[in-house]
Amino acid sequence: MTPVFLDTVGLIAVWDEDDQWHTAAARAFAQLLRQEATMVTTPYVLAECANAASRRPYRAEAVELRVALERNKRVLSPTDDDWQEAWRRYAADGIGGPGVVDHLSFLIMGRYGLSQAFTNDRHFRAAGFEPLF
Repeated sequence: MTPVFLDTVGLIAVWDEDDQWHTAAARAFAQLLRQEATMVTTPYVLAECANAASRRPYRAEAVELRVALERNKRVLSPTDDDWQEAWRRYAADGIGGPGVVDHLSFLIMGRYGLSQAFTNDRHFRAAGFEPLF
């Protein structure tokens, strides 16, 4: 199975029982765990998650995820060129377009040949990737 890219939207939805996407995200995440899917992300997604979780009861889950992913070499770091390209794309987009972190995610996913993202963010579908819920 090709690795699955973990996006902020999906992770927050799993952790936050009040999130509108919690049920769908929890079901999709449980399926990934049953399949023993390899899951990867970027430091920027982890930072977004940590910021979102900073005042929430699932703060520890963000820390645990970072530790586990780093231990297993599942955190994929963008290059300086990726950083510049993500900002170029962000600047070219209009209001409502993907954020810089999404653009970095798209670049990483493309480089590693990843097609599935643990998210329901419409920007991933628009960029040619398959959201998993």
